[in-house]
Amino acid sequence: MLGRLSLVLSVALPLLLATSIAGASPFVFTAIPDEDETRLQQRFQKVADYLADELEVEVRFVPVKSYAAAVTAFRNDQVQLAWFGGLSGVQARQRVPGSQAIAQGVEDPDYKSYVIAHRDSGLTPVEGDSAPEALRGLTFSFGSKSSTSGRLMPEYFLRNDFGAAPEEIFERVGFSGNHSRTISLVASGAYQAGVVSYKAWENEVAAGNVDTDAVQVVWETPPYPDYQWTIRGDVDARFGDGFSERVQQALLDMDDPALLESFPRSGFIPVDNDDYEIIHQVGQQLDILD
Repeated sequence: MLGRLSLVLSVALPLLLATSIAGASPFVFTAIPDEDETRLQQRFQKVADYLADELEVEVRFVPVKSYAAAVTAFRNDQVQLAWFGGLSGVQARQRVPGSQAIAQGVEDPDYKSYVIAHRDSGLTPVEGDSAPEALRGLTFSFGSKSSTSGRLMPEYFLRNDFGAAPEEIFERVGFSGNHSRTISLVASGAYQAGVVSYKAWENEVAAGNVDTDAVQVVWETPPYPDYQWTIRGDVDARFGDGFSERVQQALLDMDDPALLESFPRSGFIPVDNDDYEIIHQVGQQLDILD
């Protein structure tokens, strides 16, 4: 009898455990679509696999169509972790009390944007903290309306330097949706100038996706804090005590160059919500945040 019971348990317990694991909620994350969506899926699936191994839970990456959609997915608990820009991270944390910024790239405390221009615009590269006066009167493309490096901070610097809103500085203002599209629009001549994340620019140039005979960097903005990982405050209740700290440690321990290239970053360092107070203040000044 005892032998039969042992046999039953030896068969049943693995099945019960498998059923339990299969029925457990997956840990889901997303990332703002700052570049082409197909490439985002390729980039972040590797990160999902890494986190699954480190956390010993099912991890899924879910792409979104826009910056606003990333914030909405986080607010609605469709994702529990997100790779946000500075502004979208502040927006998400406002909507989900208790959520925390837990890691940023080594490069993110001193992020910057590049103003790029078509060669036919007549602009030439300039150095210094002030935007070139020759931008005035050109057509100009920002990225997403919720992008820190493609809209918020460049607009803040432009307003300070020109003493006017973008609509008063430029002949025509557009919003491309992401950095890759901004580069394409300026390279094609659809806009004479635009602004992009310096990382996105360097990534696209390295990939051979930029016609540098047609478009060039003409100005570099002053630095500001940008991208970060933000996690919901209720993950410990769902995945167990200390889970958020385990997620943070897994991100900080990420040292595989192939994984870090997905961002691209040289590594991750700890961060907290207070480090993005300047983004919150500028967002309020520009009436983007409550």
